[in-house]
Amino acid sequence: MSLYPVIFGTFLGLLFASSVAAEVTFDGKFEQGALVRGTVPVGSQIKLNGQLVKVTSKGEFAIGFDRDAKAEQMFEVVYPTGLTELKPLYIAAREYKIDRVTGISTKIMEPDPIAQKRAAEDAKQTRAARSTFIENDAFMQDFIWPVTGRISGVYGSQRIYNDVPGNPHFGVDVARPTGTVVVSPADGVITLAVPDMFYSGGTLIIDHGYGVSSTFLHLSKLYPKVGDKVTQGQKLAEIGATGRVTGPHLDWRLNWFHMRLDPVSIVPPMSTVLAAEKK
Repeated sequence: MSLYPVIFGTFLGLLFASSVAAEVTFDGKFEQGALVRGTVPVGSQIKLNGQLVKVTSKGEFAIGFDRDAKAEQMFEVVYPTGLTELKPLYIAAREYKIDRVTGISTKIMEPDPIAQKRAAEDAKQTRAARSTFIENDAFMQDFIWPVTGRISGVYGSQRIYNDVPGNPHFGVDVARPTGTVVVSPADGVITLAVPDMFYSGGTLIIDHGYGVSSTFLHLSKLYPKVGDKVTQGQKLAEIGATGRVTGPHLDWRLNWFHMRLDPVSIVPPMSTVLAAEKK
């Protein structure tokens, strides 16, 4: 019996696998805090670390890697033919700004029970808003900055009070005066609009589809209401100093479902945008 058909068949199989795999695309950096978007052949199924990831009818998807994501992740594709491919992903570590603050009084360190209860209720509303699933491919758009200006706070930074670590900062802060207009970074649907949360003050969440959402904190005025559809560049709100802050600014946060990501991972550098505005 000749081995030619077997060898030739194996060669064709490898060639086909290579051709199909070439159709998988990724847009974004494989690093901690990043949102990565991509495409697979229509009809494919994908998993990240064994968890099923929803794919649009066009083969588009989004995945995320949180602040402390492990270096090695596994991306799995099951093509329409039934062929399965495992793609190891290597996630780059980031260095975060850590500030140590000492001499904080015990009274300040101890949480106020009433404030704690209110904050828990606010968090429940926020989790519910981010638990929705909307079949909207707006998450694939080229996102724009909701406001431009001086970046006063960065993703992943953290303060340690009296040797007790505080929660990391999960957004990017842009310092602008109260009343500065905030626009939508991409199309979406409003899933939360609350004028006065305890910590975050005026809070707005936009669902961009397939688990990707934007959250805006410390707003002084909100224009849309829950259920409203918004388009990229549409005026949404005004910057304020509401909630627990020391001055007016926008805190923009990006989520993939409940995973907190860095908005900077999907927009052009602020320095580039500001330079273009001066022209």
